[in-house]
Amino acid sequence: MRFSAHISMLYADAPFLERFEQAARSGFSAVEFWWPRGEDLGQVEEAARKAGLEVALFNFDAGDMPSGDRGLLSDPVRQGEFRANVPLALALAERLGCTRLNALVGLELPGVARDEQLDLARENVAWAADQAAEIGASVLIEAVNTFENGPYLLPRTEPAAEFVRSVGRPNVKLQYDVYNMQRMEGNLAATLSAHLELIGHIQIADSPGRGEPGTGEINFGYLLPLVDELGYTGFVGLEYRPAGGKSTEESLAWLPREARGLAGTAAP
Repeated sequence: MRFSAHISMLYADAPFLERFEQAARSGFSAVEFWWPRGEDLGQVEEAARKAGLEVALFNFDAGDMPSGDRGLLSDPVRQGEFRANVPLALALAERLGCTRLNALVGLELPGVARDEQLDLARENVAWAADQAAEIGASVLIEAVNTFENGPYLLPRTEPAAEFVRSVGRPNVKLQYDVYNMQRMEGNLAATLSAHLELIGHIQIADSPGRGEPGTGEINFGYLLPLVDELGYTGFVGLEYRPAGGKSTEESLAWLPREARGLAGTAAP
């Protein structure tokens, strides 16, 4: 297990391109991020390389997330935006050596049958996965909570896992977000154990406030060692907002510096 700093949420007081270097100074060897809308992709690549960081994962373009978008690939009106983004994202991934790209499937749309949306999403994921396979990359599918994100099409683990299986591509995996799934269903340890073979990436934040581990109800002191014991060897992304007005560095007190860039387990 290795930890990666989610720089779309951490180091939020700095411009995005400066967050790579800040993560490196904090002791991380890997980062992840949402699609860098509005950023020059060449500068994103340069910032990662200059900081000496591995990019563990980034998202395909999910639309205007601050305005409520949560993915484009299930919307028949906007699937063209997703398909236009895929070659750009894969080219960036190849240059960065990133082998995991997260695809948010989108929200339920009024006037469009849910099954029709999921069929379109399945078609688009398969199309993207076939191209991703050419560079040795995987497409990840994430279940997302509906409390903060609206009527997301895959709000729980089992429907998301079934969607992954139904795509029929070996490089389509599940992204398991501990915070989202604590909000939606709980039962984290059993769910992780049951679905580990499908999981390509894990993200963490405490619930209910989406702060760092140790600020909410999740027992990370049990959960993270369990993930290690189950044999998970991928990344654990720190996708949280520092609680209580703390800086990112202050919020990292739960994770010893020596564990941030190395394989291993830490707990609050």
